[in-house]
Amino acid sequence: DSICQAYEDEIQSLKEEIQLLAEKYEDIQQESTFFSEEAILTSIFSFEREFQGEFKGHEPPPDLKAELEILETDLSFLMKFIGIQFTSHSKKIIEKTKNRTLQKHRISGTCHSMSFQLEFQLIEMQNKENVCSAVTDLSIVMDSGEDSNVGKFLSSIEERGDILTFFKSLSSYAEWYEHRRCAFQHFK
Repeated sequence: DSICQAYEDEIQSLKEEIQLLAEKYEDIQQESTFFSEEAILTSIFSFEREFQGEFKGHEPPPDLKAELEILETDLSFLMKFIGIQFTSHSKKIIEKTKNRTLQKHRISGTCHSMSFQLEFQLIEMQNKENVCSAVTDLSIVMDSGEDSNVGKFLSSIEERGDILTFFKSLSSYAEWYEHRRCAFQHFK
């Protein structure tokens, strides 16, 4: 009887340990992750080293390497073309069900000389045919000086949850803001 009790106690202990590990794993999955350009490059280089180590010095498939180089070139071109540099991004899954996912995102960056930060929730709902996404609780913090028109504009974007319009407008506004700043600096 005492041997059976010892086994049952051990089984119960293992069940509790499994439960704790499962909770810890879930917490790790839910944690926010921050990505900077340096972190991304470091991850890419470590992945390449691991990949090469797995195949004992063999080169990665040429198609994969060429595709990665093309994507890096395209990303660099886009960032230079529109002037937006993303400095960090975090994503946290708040709720996940079979048909619905709620994520919280935080994006920081600069556009020309202006810094910005976005926080929003993204709701994705999936039905049989497609996935629908909606942005809620959009909050924008931007270094725009004391321009009340920009504040009104940002408030209207936050109300509508229109991130695309924000980025389109940010690019041209920041470019002209930089031109005005340089012109005023010249006359000083």
